[in-house]
Amino acid sequence: MSNKLLVRRAAVLGAGVMGAQIAAQLTNAGVDTVLFDLAAKDGDPNGVALKAIANLGKLSPAPLASKALAASIAPANYDTGLALLQGCDLVIEAIAERLDWKQDLYRRIAPHVAPHAVLASNTSGLGINALADVLPEQLRPRFCGVHFFNPPRYMHLAELIPARTTDAAVLEGLETFLTTALGKGVVYARDTPNFIGNRIGVFSILATMHHTAAFGLGFDTVDALTGPAIGRPKSATYRTADVVGLDTMAHVIKTMADTLPNDPWHAYFKTPKWLEALVAKGALGQKTGAGLYTKRGKDILVLDLQAQDYRASAGEVAPEIAAMLKEKDPAAKFAALRGSAHPQAQFLWAVFRDLFHYSAFHLADIAETARDVDLAIRWGYGWSLGPFETWQAAGWKQVAGWIAEDIVAGKAMSAAPLPDWVFDGRDGVHGAEGSYSPAKNAKLPRSALPVYRRQRFPDPVLGERSDPGETVFENAGLRAWHDGDGVLVASFKTKLHTVDDQVLAGLQEAVACAERDFRGMVIWQPREPFSAGADLAGALGLLQAGDLKGFEAMVADFQATSQRIKYALVPVVAAVRGLALGGGCEFQMHSARTVAHLESYVGLVEAGVGLLPAGGGLKELAVRAAQAAGPGGDVFAQLKKVFETVAMAKVGTSAVEAKELGLLRAADVVAFHAHETLHIARQQALVLAESGYRPPLPARRIPVAGDVGIATFRMLLVNMLEGRFISEYDYEIASRIATVLCGGEVDRGALVDEDWLLRLEREQFVALAQQEKTQARIAHMLKTGKPLRN
Repeated sequence: MSNKLLVRRAAVLGAGVMGAQIAAQLTNAGVDTVLFDLAAKDGDPNGVALKAIANLGKLSPAPLASKALAASIAPANYDTGLALLQGCDLVIEAIAERLDWKQDLYRRIAPHVAPHAVLASNTSGLGINALADVLPEQLRPRFCGVHFFNPPRYMHLAELIPARTTDAAVLEGLETFLTTALGKGVVYARDTPNFIGNRIGVFSILATMHHTAAFGLGFDTVDALTGPAIGRPKSATYRTADVVGLDTMAHVIKTMADTLPNDPWHAYFKTPKWLEALVAKGALGQKTGAGLYTKRGKDILVLDLQAQDYRASAGEVAPEIAAMLKEKDPAAKFAALRGSAHPQAQFLWAVFRDLFHYSAFHLADIAETARDVDLAIRWGYGWSLGPFETWQAAGWKQVAGWIAEDIVAGKAMSAAPLPDWVFDGRDGVHGAEGSYSPAKNAKLPRSALPVYRRQRFPDPVLGERSDPGETVFENAGLRAWHDGDGVLVASFKTKLHTVDDQVLAGLQEAVACAERDFRGMVIWQPREPFSAGADLAGALGLLQAGDLKGFEAMVADFQATSQRIKYALVPVVAAVRGLALGGGCEFQMHSARTVAHLESYVGLVEAGVGLLPAGGGLKELAVRAAQAAGPGGDVFAQLKKVFETVAMAKVGTSAVEAKELGLLRAADVVAFHAHETLHIARQQALVLAESGYRPPLPARRIPVAGDVGIATFRMLLVNMLEGRFISEYDYEIASRIATVLCGGEVDRGALVDEDWLLRLEREQFVALAQQEKTQARIAHMLKTGKPLRN
């Protein structure tokens, strides 16, 4: 039997926070989705589901890639809509975490589930086998757990939990669908409470809470210690609890206490008194406006347990601890933390020690390999390294010895011994050949499922090596390489993949090389972002040194590079993920096609630094407006949409939104898995090449909106200026943008060519760059990373 899961239509049962957002992500991915909930007491029987769908547009971060997609989700209820299940290929149950409720629902829907359909429960910790037991015999092979992390659009992790009766082919089909169609990182978990991510992640939070009290540290100090300082998200520990909801936190801890009575750490699975007190008085964190933190005016206050009140949040890492954490060598860092008498260092060592101890002790029962644990924690909790990677980097044997000493000395949270495999002479659990599996007592390679061939560079764990491909040439800004498939790949080497003269020279050489020796070319970066745009620091340096000629030459070179991409004799495809701003956006606009990861942030943001797009971006928008208007059509009407996008420096917060803003084209491809963008882009380049690709003919007769267009845009701007929506300097920048988009002070409908528009771009850009206010905006952006509105 084929293990391909064909999903034409899906159903999500339960329109709560998770269910509605899972339905949103399925819809983002182009899956026709029905969202079920209980029948409403009065009015439209689908009222509950309808309300949840309407609410999707109000949530932040946005669950829908475009607000317009809400209309595609079909609402239904269990009383009158169960017949709809018969047309569904995938049914995901996401109702409240109560075994009896879930089992009742399964009994109710079972007669309506199609004989080929897959049924999955999005439970965060209930027993998958216990749920499978109530299903009819014929449905059990097609049932498993699939645990999405919240919010499901943005969290990469999806845990797959087979029941004893699940068919292997069903799991492979679902894994393939989750990976490519929904863009998830799939990890298999055993059917144990809380699976992998939350079992280890919540334990880490409990250990942190325990040691916070033991070392007498403030919540804000612990957040300063357990955030980016150790490679974890800014929200660290207690801020994360506030965001998740303190009631949810208390519920998860209670679940661990109830379901893991024999865990050697069970004594710590209890809600701290302060957490009980906050929940009792309704201070549940961010959703109620107060929890461990609260805001008064602009100030962030933190709960002080001694004073039983909020105080100014000032938690800081002690200077000597900050110095230890900056140490590049992990072994030296851990030795310093363990050896220090400072309470902050002792706290950090204790938190890591107990996390390592717990992870090693439970590895065999919760997962097949150490890789599954590390990836689950990285993808589900946003850590830069998982627990086993951190331990291995710090020196496996040395750290294992220290943990063992602490267990004997009674300093560890539990007296449970470390498993024997920890001390079998190994230097870690990950290596080039794979990751350690206690069950097989061997290092196992990654999955050989065909879907993973689409990931040329999968997210690596420590110690994994990947073949970098064969270098064709490289300079200080760019490396061009290939895999022998006829497609040249150009990857930038600059910080944030900004564009400097070396990148421009490298791209021009890469295009020439691709035309000569390859069938196509892809611009792709091994890590996000795609490109944060032009190298502002270099540009500002030229201006401040008074080298106007050098500055003008750089702008002309940028435009020439964009045109070289557009008119290359082989297709150039841009593979975008993360930020594609300014010049980065312009390069993809000039490529034959763009493949953009769903979570791409695309925008022409030059106005924010007092400039306008001059890498050919405005020229390209003017050309597209003329093409869209057609012969004798209204060019101005087409320009209106994009003018606001550029003048307000709007950024599409998804690839779908970037299409709506006119920054991506209708034919551009949206990819859901970040690690598949290179594969898809290469396939697109080959398809275009196979189809007999020729670059577009030069646009020599472009009708423009001219002086009438410019005057009309200025009227719109005057209204915004009078309404105080923009500053006087914003008005000046926007009028210059209008001037270029409309083709300059020429008659309406006049015909110009691309060179004319490029010259206008350059002139207006260079004029703005010489203004004091623009230079102040650039300097402010470089210093603070935020736009200055002067």
